[in-house]
Amino acid sequence: MDTTEILITIRKIVRSINLESKKIQKEYGVSIPQILCLSYLHASKNYQSTQGEIRRFLNLNSSTTSGIIDRLEIKGFLARLPKQGDKRVVNIALTSKGSELLNRIPPLLHDRLTEKLQALPNVKLHQIQESLQTLVNLLDIGQLEASPMLTSDDPIEEMKATDR
Repeated sequence: MDTTEILITIRKIVRSINLESKKIQKEYGVSIPQILCLSYLHASKNYQSTQGEIRRFLNLNSSTTSGIIDRLEIKGFLARLPKQGDKRVVNIALTSKGSELLNRIPPLLHDRLTEKLQALPNVKLHQIQESLQTLVNLLDIGQLEASPMLTSDDPIEEMKATDR
């Protein structure tokens, strides 16, 4: 079997993620991880959460999460609020401007894929997972941290750092 078709298929997936990321950035001025951060806050109790909870949800390191929050705060999409009763704790809260942005953004590739995957039978899901895990093993990238979301914003430097 010619492996070219497999490589082309992988390239299509990667390219679609990159194109969506660029389109969202251009049209709405935010990155996919920033949208995911806002979406997480939107689904959270009282539209707020801690930076640590956001970091765990996005599965990103602290400095990357902090940068996402900083950029969203500068744009007015979220605000840092001291927790009542404990000024040492800061809650990150979705603003009305952030909520309005979420209402304007179309469903992401990640959301569309999730919906279609959930419609598949478990046997098919296991086959897909096994095939993808085989690719991860072949590429020797199992040690990389990865967001549960499809994004193209992961810095290459993080990958290089984990290779050492």
